[in-house]
Amino acid sequence: MDEDVVFKALADPTRRLLLDTLFVRGGRSLSELEAVVTEQTEMTRFGVSKHLRLLEQAGLVVSQRHGREKLHYLNPVPIRQIHDRWIDKYTEHHTMALTELKRHLEESP
Repeated sequence: MDEDVVFKALADPTRRLLLDTLFVRGGRSLSELEAVVTEQTEMTRFGVSKHLRLLEQAGLVVSQRHGREKLHYLNPVPIRQIHDRWIDKYTEHHTMALTELKRHLEESP
């Protein structure tokens, strides 16, 4: 996984909107995604398609053809890998401290 590509993909609010939309329900067509995006922006179908391509290149979206239609699905694995690499290690200390505090308070009379 190229983390730089994933971070770049996540940096754009339109791409995050697309990911949030696919999180709610995957298997959406370009037309469905375009409708969601154009409610909030004045983006063209070409613009939405370009954002989807970047998300696919980052591995955040996978597409499958069903007949003439191309359906898009969220792939949460790259986000999880970033979480494990960049977020989890910074929260581990706090979690351990809270666990230790809980243990200490439960042992106190």
